[in-house]
Amino acid sequence: MDNYPVDRAAAERICAAFPGMADIARHSRHMLARAVRHLAGEAGIRQFLDIGTGLPTADNTHEVAQRVAPECRVVYVDNDPLVLVHAQALLTSSPEGVTDYLEADVRDPDLILREAARTLDFTRPVGLMLMGILGLVPDDEEARSIVRRLVAALPAGSHDGTDTDPAYVEAIRAYNAGSGAVPYTPRGMEQITGFFDGLELLEPGVVSVPRWRPEPNPWGEPPEVACAGGVARKG
Repeated sequence: MDNYPVDRAAAERICAAFPGMADIARHSRHMLARAVRHLAGEAGIRQFLDIGTGLPTADNTHEVAQRVAPECRVVYVDNDPLVLVHAQALLTSSPEGVTDYLEADVRDPDLILREAARTLDFTRPVGLMLMGILGLVPDDEEARSIVRRLVAALPAGSHDGTDTDPAYVEAIRAYNAGSGAVPYTPRGMEQITGFFDGLELLEPGVVSVPRWRPEPNPWGEPPEVACAGGVARKG
């Protein structure tokens, strides 16, 4: 239902050029689940703003959050109409909670905040999820400005994407040059850490995504993958 032969062909070519991409996708997804469980559980967050949600798959933000607290309210944001069609069909809320969807671009945070306010109460804590989306903003200062504007309204943020693996960088370069899709810009640890300026980074800080509070998993010891992330709290 939610992928097509052209998607699978593209995925096969990417994995042929950089086999580690499958690990990145899998472990990034697992980090999202761990971060949401922490926010809904230990941190007591009951509202989430997930920007750049992508196509629905297993353990979406609202599913993880509402397992912990069924009353959680979640707003998903994406600028891909196909994503929103699938989201409306597949991202259904628990009876106690709310799930909403916005068609908007991360480059317009003011619109996102204004529209999300229909569902979320910005006087109460909100978990901000930015998983992989900032790589679609090539200019570093624009990316930092977006994060600053969002964090000014919200109490927490989560970000990922790094350029520590040369094979990953080369695969992304080839993708950008030949795919015709929106280019993706990987960033290094120092650049990612800069997104958290003014926030309190939770332990263990900005690390390879499988090493952010790892849990037992069927793939054994977490590998190093060319993708990093962290979770921070606004004081």
